[in-house]
Amino acid sequence: MDKLLNLNEFEVEHKNPSVEALRRWRELVTVVRNRRRRFRMIANLEKRSEAEQKKRDIKEKIRIALIVQKAALQFIDAAGPHEDKHTIEDDLTDEFREAHFGIGPNELSSVVQKHDIKRLKLHGGVEGIARKVSVSLDEGVQSENISTRHRIYGFNRFTEKPPRSFWMFVWDALQDLTLIILMACAVLSIGVGLGTEGWPKGMYDGMGILLSIILVVMVTAISDYRQSLQFRELDREKKKIFVQVTRDGRRQQVSIYDLVVGDIVHLSIGDQVPADGLFISGYSLQIDESSLSGEVDPVDIYEQHPFLLSGTKVRDGSAKMLVTAVGMRTEWGKLMETLNEGGEDETPLQVKLNGVATIIGKIGLAFAVLTFVVLTVRFLVEKALRNEFTNWSSTDALTLLDYFAIAVTIIVVAVPEGLPLAVTLSLAFAMKQLMDEKALVRHLSACETMGSASCICTDKTGTLTTNHMVVNKLWMCEKIEDISGNDSKNLDKLGISERVFSILLGAIFLNCSAEVVKDEKGKNSILGTPTEAALLEFGLLLGGDRDAQRRQTKILKVEPFNSDKKKMSVLVGLPEDGIRAFCKGAPEIVLRMCDKVVDYSGEIVHLSEEQVRNITDVINGFASEALRTLLLAFKDVDDSNPEKKIPNSGYTLIAVVGIKDPVRPGVKEAVQTCLAAGITVRMVTGDNINTAKAIAKECGILTADGIAIEGPEFSNKSLDERRAIIPNIQVMARSKPSDKLNLVTNLREMFGEVVAVTGDGTNDAPALRQSDIGLAMGIAGTEVAKENADVIVMDDNFATIVNVAKWGRSVYINIQKFVQFQLTVNIVALVINFVSACISGSAPLTAVQLLWVNMIMDTLGALALATEPPNDALMKRTPVPRGASFITKPMWRNVIGQSIYQLIVLGVLNFGGKQLLGLTGSDATSVQNTVIFNSFVFCQVFNEINSREIEKINIFRGMFSSWIFIAVMVSTVVFQVVIVEYLGTFASTVPLSWQLWVLCILIGSVSMIVAVVLKCIPVETAPAKPKQHDGYDALPSGPDLA
Repeated sequence: MDKLLNLNEFEVEHKNPSVEALRRWRELVTVVRNRRRRFRMIANLEKRSEAEQKKRDIKEKIRIALIVQKAALQFIDAAGPHEDKHTIEDDLTDEFREAHFGIGPNELSSVVQKHDIKRLKLHGGVEGIARKVSVSLDEGVQSENISTRHRIYGFNRFTEKPPRSFWMFVWDALQDLTLIILMACAVLSIGVGLGTEGWPKGMYDGMGILLSIILVVMVTAISDYRQSLQFRELDREKKKIFVQVTRDGRRQQVSIYDLVVGDIVHLSIGDQVPADGLFISGYSLQIDESSLSGEVDPVDIYEQHPFLLSGTKVRDGSAKMLVTAVGMRTEWGKLMETLNEGGEDETPLQVKLNGVATIIGKIGLAFAVLTFVVLTVRFLVEKALRNEFTNWSSTDALTLLDYFAIAVTIIVVAVPEGLPLAVTLSLAFAMKQLMDEKALVRHLSACETMGSASCICTDKTGTLTTNHMVVNKLWMCEKIEDISGNDSKNLDKLGISERVFSILLGAIFLNCSAEVVKDEKGKNSILGTPTEAALLEFGLLLGGDRDAQRRQTKILKVEPFNSDKKKMSVLVGLPEDGIRAFCKGAPEIVLRMCDKVVDYSGEIVHLSEEQVRNITDVINGFASEALRTLLLAFKDVDDSNPEKKIPNSGYTLIAVVGIKDPVRPGVKEAVQTCLAAGITVRMVTGDNINTAKAIAKECGILTADGIAIEGPEFSNKSLDERRAIIPNIQVMARSKPSDKLNLVTNLREMFGEVVAVTGDGTNDAPALRQSDIGLAMGIAGTEVAKENADVIVMDDNFATIVNVAKWGRSVYINIQKFVQFQLTVNIVALVINFVSACISGSAPLTAVQLLWVNMIMDTLGALALATEPPNDALMKRTPVPRGASFITKPMWRNVIGQSIYQLIVLGVLNFGGKQLLGLTGSDATSVQNTVIFNSFVFCQVFNEINSREIEKINIFRGMFSSWIFIAVMVSTVVFQVVIVEYLGTFASTVPLSWQLWVLCILIGSVSMIVAVVLKCIPVETAPAKPKQHDGYDALPSGPDLA
């Protein structure tokens, strides 16, 4: 059907479409009434190109400045800094001194942006800068000083375009070329009418058109303005980023927009650096500066190179930084000005409907011209037959002007300007509702694409499980201990020696990035990843003192955990001058690093093959109980090692820890919903394969004929081997981000699947980008993951992902409903006016009436049908495959059937209405035309209800729960009564008797019976029902659901 309408040229990729494709479809859109409004939500390619060039220039400037600065620092004269000191002190104003600050914002930002290490030393290093901005590196900023810091150093906000006012949307709506022509016609009509018929009768026709135009413009502007408010709110949500800071002596979470100069910010892997700053302390910190400078190689940050720039990303390590510049004083602030230039890429549906609107518009334009030509030729022929061709009056001019106005109004009706904009309306509504349901859609196309998702590759931890972890079992000294509830396990209960107990506490407290912090009420809470928090809580239950352990030792080096290494290591200096390494991580990684173990007597012995088998059995036993397993190990290191490297072998195994992470309530039901909807769910996790299988079975993901495989094993297979097993893969365990990327790529390229992927880590970014829909976790997800995602699942819940799919399907089906409704109105309005003009020489629907019909069809129709909430039946049909025809055969069946019914009824009323209705007298024609207009409108009202379901017979289900739909229906009927009964002077109608009102309503309501008959007509054979991977048949769709 798309080929028939030549819609293939109106196709773009839903993600990262090419510039050529974007330009191609724009060039094909030739029939546009209001280009300014139609393309308001479409990317401006020229502006985008300019912004990209500006961005490149800024990045190149930053890159060159950094290179030049680093070279210049080598040649700075030793006497230079003393001159600078004098300048600095002289630059300080009284305002700064009164606020007890010893350095100004320009100097402060200059030190970091220029990477001026000598100038930093001149100020006394990081400690000196901290003193000059009146902050303690341990206590952080005091809350009462924040307003002063805002006043002196500025806010951490960037220059943004001011929001568009309501009157700007009114102005946009007035740019409609056809409305401008109609306004000119109306003014001309008033001028001629006043000259011929006098005041006030001469004004009625023209004033009616003007009032109709004002009504259309205001309704359009209100609808567009409400959309803009929704998008503005969504945009604010997208920009909400929170960071950990130390303020008032305690660690807390604040928005990046609330940061001030002097704040102590805690950074970890995947974070975005929220402001310019200086490195205070940390371990193995690597920064990705590509977003600023374009350089792809990570930059190491340490005491001798402490400069951190806003907008860069933490690739590895952790650190504390001192904020030195915020907002527009940073280079990132200047770059942010260009980020929103050009707008967001249009969605495939927007492009497709622009194509539909263009084709319909061309047909309508041809009909409008033909109608005008036919009416004019008939008028001239009749005038010639009466021998009045040479006698022209102002009445003749008014008649021709009326014909022209009708032709222009036909164009208004025929060019469905609201068709592409209905997609935006539907997406805005869906995105707003999803935000309330804990899903933040970052890209418009994602909401639309999610409705076609055929596969979801989901993480386990936090998505399928609660992410509230507790240590449940412990293997130590060849014994398994059950850890239940919050019972303290002291030394005696564990039955181990004091030395081993001390090492265990060291392995828990020293090799841990989680922290115990106090809130405003003095209550302790643990900040950190759920796994680390569970271990730290276990250590506290054992009676350990984390702070005492930290005070007695010195952390020499840290290798933070990441998804590639699957372990975390630390090197510490012991109180008795020794050095010890601690390591924890995935069993298969850490066990290979161990050659010794603590035996049942608490002695350190060689790790034999038999013990390795026993320990492996323990690990598998824990995993089969759905426990996440970690190994804790240590090694005493020779302190003569000058490089202080953390060893990779020779460790002693202390303990195997089993951590319980319960399955989320409702996950199993959500998985079953996906399977019923034809969506395959695959678990992709870094956990042990036995743990993954146990959780997958509990969630209903892993079935008897399903395959559970480890990531490395999958990636090592050939493409043919992958093709053979991928359809049955339900669990991928021990997967690295590269394994996840391979799976996603193969699913899309080999099988044409529409793949949604969840991710939370920095290394998940490639898979999130490569997938059709990237879903980042809002709680556990890093800023890098969120930035590369299309949707942020704010509660990390799998059920929320299913909601996104449901709303995505709702958007698609709602737009189909609206297109079906609008096509019907278009066909009937065009044909009835054209045929009537050809046969009788007059059009039964006037310009004012057609403008009202256009508003019902366009703005109000979109509001009613494009904003319907989803129902559960949507998740009982298979996904729409790639390349499927948007206007389906059932839609054409309904459109053609309803059009034929309406044309027959209206044709009979037009050509035999007077006789059938027994109309006589001077107003018979006026009554007849009013009945035609009234019947036509009620046909559209009832057809709008019919359009709620394309294939099902029950069209009333859920109707009364959609308040927008009910409000539009009621408003349409009430205003129709007002037009007919009270505004006849302007709308060319006369009041009708109650019998004629009943007749009009009956004519409209018969369309519902017609709809039932039409839906019983088979139009396409149902495809073979696919088997789901759990063995169930796909549930029926289409007419089978009636």
